[in-house]
Amino acid sequence: MFGTRPVHYVTNTAANSDKRLNDHKGVIVQRSTGASIVLSLSLAATTFGAVSMPAGAAEGREDRVASHALERRTPIPDVALLPTSEESYPFGGAEHQLVPEDLSKQGYVEEEFLASGKANVYSWPAPGPAVVQTTDAPYTTRVLVRKPADDSHFSGNVVVEMLNPSNLFDLNIGWAMTSRQIVENGDAWVGITAKPISVEALKNFDAERYGSLSFANPLPLSDPRNCQQVAADSSRTTENGLVWDIYSQVGAWLRSDAPTNPLAYGGEATLVEKAYGFGYSQTGGYLANYINGVQPHVVAQDGAPIYDGYIVGVAGGAFAGAYPMNQCESAPPATDERRQFTDVGVPIMRIMSQSDYLFGIGSRRPDSDLPGDKYRHYEMAGAGHATPDELYFSAAPEDIIAAGRTVPPMNCNEGPRSRFPSSIFFNAALKNLDLWVREDIAPPSADPILVENGSPVLDQFGNVQGGLRSPFLDVPTSTWFGTATGASFCFIAGYERPFDEDTINSLYPTHGSYVKAVKENVRELESQGFLTKDDARSLHQQAAQADIP
Repeated sequence: MFGTRPVHYVTNTAANSDKRLNDHKGVIVQRSTGASIVLSLSLAATTFGAVSMPAGAAEGREDRVASHALERRTPIPDVALLPTSEESYPFGGAEHQLVPEDLSKQGYVEEEFLASGKANVYSWPAPGPAVVQTTDAPYTTRVLVRKPADDSHFSGNVVVEMLNPSNLFDLNIGWAMTSRQIVENGDAWVGITAKPISVEALKNFDAERYGSLSFANPLPLSDPRNCQQVAADSSRTTENGLVWDIYSQVGAWLRSDAPTNPLAYGGEATLVEKAYGFGYSQTGGYLANYINGVQPHVVAQDGAPIYDGYIVGVAGGAFAGAYPMNQCESAPPATDERRQFTDVGVPIMRIMSQSDYLFGIGSRRPDSDLPGDKYRHYEMAGAGHATPDELYFSAAPEDIIAAGRTVPPMNCNEGPRSRFPSSIFFNAALKNLDLWVREDIAPPSADPILVENGSPVLDQFGNVQGGLRSPFLDVPTSTWFGTATGASFCFIAGYERPFDEDTINSLYPTHGSYVKAVKENVRELESQGFLTKDDARSLHQQAAQADIP
């Protein structure tokens, strides 16, 4: 009913900083080729291994605590742990995903919190920092945390995302796209409910657990500044624009020595060394607002940003490139400079998909290694925007229904949503971002998808040329499409059309020839930094197990 089931892989690793550097010694940083040549495979099952000690874990607690030395002025929210039981559990919690995860087998634990504070509402009338419109609006949101159970296994990294609300409930897309690398490295992941429409779904799901959540509009209905018309997924009694300060304050909490901070592991100081912002689609666009409009205020008052780098997923240009700063004003126009990143001060990786790169082509800009303008632009050849993974790793269908929402379809008119594993690119991006921030090792650059006269240039199999490459296009067994037709988000889900038997046989006379071609392809991509060692190994294993030809 729901298509091919994914598997989350964990491997044993002793990922200290020396190993991370050694993995990249001798790497040839070059542009990926546009060679016109996917594995027609589902992910193979593996056994979860015990998580071994990652980067910096052997160091004593006193040697690892450094980030608290910066005295921040960003307010810290009041935070309370939400107990979990069989009757009351987090919406989208690991054990209650469409494909449940036993985090304990990965050496991880999950906790959920209520975070309360006061946020400003901003206006963003022109390029430059946003301006405060209304001050001190009370809020309460929920925060979902997944972290290594043992503090000695914690890398010091935390990936923080505003949970995607595009389906009118929270989607854990950052976890779906990067959890393999997160667990491999011993990172923590934090998801924040970011929009009132998602709060409504949570209250429908469990009114007692989530009854105190609030994004209340600080302006009464009688106030002329409370606009008469808002978007269909919004309400005049709530305010979408509280999210910006929430994102700062939750990040500041994780970097603080507050006794409620779960990443202090019960100690007197946080163990967080680096915090990375993640956004996908709608929340990728939110990052444009936050980075360009709100982060300057954080830097001005704290002396440094909350987040040390960002991954902006499938959002750019005219496609989800920015959003209204508050629910009464329009988003910046499609060609507005507020949708682009320049001289941000921390590294940014923007990753577009085959579904959205043409709409978002205005987001293209040259890569840069300049100290204040570290930037990479990637376009995933073959990958769809709306993936099965975003549903596999989010709330189970029965919980979505209990939240009063419609279960997104796994199938479109052309067949199942494209199973292209976008996660291979996001895993590599997260690893490369960390190396860029910690070791100043610049990630590889890749040509964008080749476009002529407004249309992609296709190879003999109908696949796009250029972009981030993989064996799915360089050792092909299918044609990959970025768009489909049907309900909901099918127009950006994409689909796959497998080659016929004659074509397969002409390309790969023997199974061994196919496996060899895949092995050589992933080995090259790994050496260039476009695949993690774990994903390269997995892709090779999949090829070995495939019935090709």
